[in-house]
Amino acid sequence: MSTRTPAPFQADGRPRCAWALGSPSLCAYHDAEWGVPQRDSRMLWEMLMLEGFQAGLSWDVVLRKREAFRRAFAGFDPRRVAAFGEAQVQGLLGDAGIVRSRAKILATIDGARVWCAMHDRGEDFADWCWRFVDGRPLRGDGVHVPASTPLSERVSGELKRLGFRFVGPTIAYAWMQAVGMVDDHALGCAWRRDKTG
Repeated sequence: MSTRTPAPFQADGRPRCAWALGSPSLCAYHDAEWGVPQRDSRMLWEMLMLEGFQAGLSWDVVLRKREAFRRAFAGFDPRRVAAFGEAQVQGLLGDAGIVRSRAKILATIDGARVWCAMHDRGEDFADWCWRFVDGRPLRGDGVHVPASTPLSERVSGELKRLGFRFVGPTIAYAWMQAVGMVDDHALGCAWRRDKTG
């Protein structure tokens, strides 16, 4: 999503970012979630993992499989996912409801372990994330949407340093948009632009 330049577009009588008109699932996601500041540590981790699964695919594919992902990954409970072993990996590889990539599955399990390690040493993942933007969403110009930014390159590097995988600068930026660290809604988007904070 982050590589598309959004533009206001009428749908159901209200303008939205142009990318949201690609499917009903994208439209519903745009209207309810995309760019809304997410402060829940577990949910921030879930979204980061889903963005990793999206690599090489469309976000619409991940959205349509999201409930299957949640079932497969124990509701994205980091403690439970961190305990997954080879038997669970094999089960996930056989689950047609999700993206069956061994590398991405293992990255999600390792990501759960990173989240748990941070929590166990008293470091809240939400606080860690939001410090990159001083606790407030950054606002794009509403016209140009980059694939990545110097900040997403920094965030990507820090995520990798912690042990996360599938968190390159483009994925990091898409995640920052998704969880509201960046407001990249189009100028004129009646649903979200200038309404989050």
